[in-house]
Amino acid sequence: MLNNLRGWLGAGCFMLVAAGASVQASEDVVSYDDPWEKVNRATFAFNDTLDTWVLKPVAKGYDTVTPKPVQGLVTNFFQNLGEIRNVANSLLQFELKEAGVSTGRFLVNSTVGMLGMVDVGTAVGMDHKYNDFGMTLARWHVPSGPYVVLPVLGPRTVRSTAGLLPDSAADPVTYVTPSHDKTWLQVTDTVNFRADLLDKEGLVVGDKYTFIRDAYLQRRAFLITGEAPRDDF
Repeated sequence: MLNNLRGWLGAGCFMLVAAGASVQASEDVVSYDDPWEKVNRATFAFNDTLDTWVLKPVAKGYDTVTPKPVQGLVTNFFQNLGEIRNVANSLLQFELKEAGVSTGRFLVNSTVGMLGMVDVGTAVGMDHKYNDFGMTLARWHVPSGPYVVLPVLGPRTVRSTAGLLPDSAADPVTYVTPSHDKTWLQVTDTVNFRADLLDKEGLVVGDKYTFIRDAYLQRRAFLITGEAPRDDF
């Protein structure tokens, strides 16, 4: 369960949101309803501390000894494995064209692209498009529910939390044996991911909790609708 382990090691890997969100850090950022804010802030503080003292130092060491081109190959490898999740959820959403593109990407990148380390798919016009079961539930008109910060796993909505187990089932690494090989793959993905965010930490301005919450919810809205409206609660 790659995304979950990213959360486990990087409980404070808040920069995931900041790096991927289409949001400007300013006083004009939309404020979202957050009925569980008191508990969420406490959990966020725990996650942030874990990131500061565990994941970030490891990521810095990894970044120092691992050339950027190699980090890019690692990123592509794990992104390619994620195409299986993309295919499954596109089919569940009856998005047959997107499912076909993701299937083509997986086949081309896994063969010509050396097990996915080289993104040949994008080069030939098959662009990557992220998908997950939380997005599938949204397409099925399941309400997002309140914003919640999970211990270790970080920012979510109730709806995206419900997608964790189905997405894990679509993750090939879940089935890797022996277990220490699976752990090695998950740790590599997480540390490589965190290292890529080291130079993006300056994106967070003002109250970190508020920024991350709003950025996360806007990013989820963008992934689901292509726009950035308020998420439904």
